[in-house]
Amino acid sequence: MFDGLHKGHQFVLQQVVECARKRGLQSMAITFDHTNRRAPVLTPLDEKLILLSKTSIDRVEVLPFTPELRQMTAQQFMHQVLQERLNVKVLLTGYDNRFGHNREEGFDDYVRYGQALGIEVISLPPAPPSLAPRLASPSTHTLSSSLIRKLLQEGRVSEAAEGLGYPYTIMGRVAHGEHIGTRLGFPTANIVPADAQQLIPAPGVYAVKVRLENSVEQKHGMMNIGHRPTFDGQRQTLEVNIFQLHENLYDQLLLVAFVERLRDEQRFDDVEALKQQLQRDVIAAKEALKVEGEK
Repeated sequence: MFDGLHKGHQFVLQQVVECARKRGLQSMAITFDHTNRRAPVLTPLDEKLILLSKTSIDRVEVLPFTPELRQMTAQQFMHQVLQERLNVKVLLTGYDNRFGHNREEGFDDYVRYGQALGIEVISLPPAPPSLAPRLASPSTHTLSSSLIRKLLQEGRVSEAAEGLGYPYTIMGRVAHGEHIGTRLGFPTANIVPADAQQLIPAPGVYAVKVRLENSVEQKHGMMNIGHRPTFDGQRQTLEVNIFQLHENLYDQLLLVAFVERLRDEQRFDDVEALKQQLQRDVIAAKEALKVEGEK
């Protein structure tokens, strides 16, 4: 899947590039389009392809995860897809990667099938702990997409960024909300994620960096994810307050990068208490973002 294209994936891809160069071959990453995947994803396909384009990989092949492909054994996949369709000469696979129907076969099987097909099969080692030292502990085990998802679901966005190699980012379009933030003096843009399958971090208040559609400039802000308990909200919303921005953003696409979680979402006794907390949140967000001179 290469979901998230985290540092472990980047390590694997670099090994592929180096192996291809030594053999005078083209390097290729093979991934899948799980458009009907029910579990949340870190990177929708378009974003994943952008991330892959920033690596040294020569070519990316996206395979639709069709029922036919899902039923293939590893041997059938290597013969029909890798050999006949993609002309693979060397297959490098992650040390714990398994493929084929029900993942019934393992590395020794892949090697045996490869020998019959003229495909050299190489198992790559785990990513070294030095890639993400803060995550290299017995409790977190190996750097993986599952670990990144767990960190985000717990709101630990700065640790997730260490594993990813970049801040976790969601893209969404600004929709009309209830204008509660405006009445409080903290106008917010209500974000509807562009991909409903993308994982949303744990409820809470975050320091974020925001990039507007068709702009390369990153702006600073804070985002609240939650149900607005002070106002008895019934559904989860994603609302971002962008510092020093007063223009109409409705229908624009925004890229929101999570830098640090500031606090849990909480219910306040009255609106004034909430406003005072929001003022403290702005100060905390600017400290986390290392913003100077903004008011």
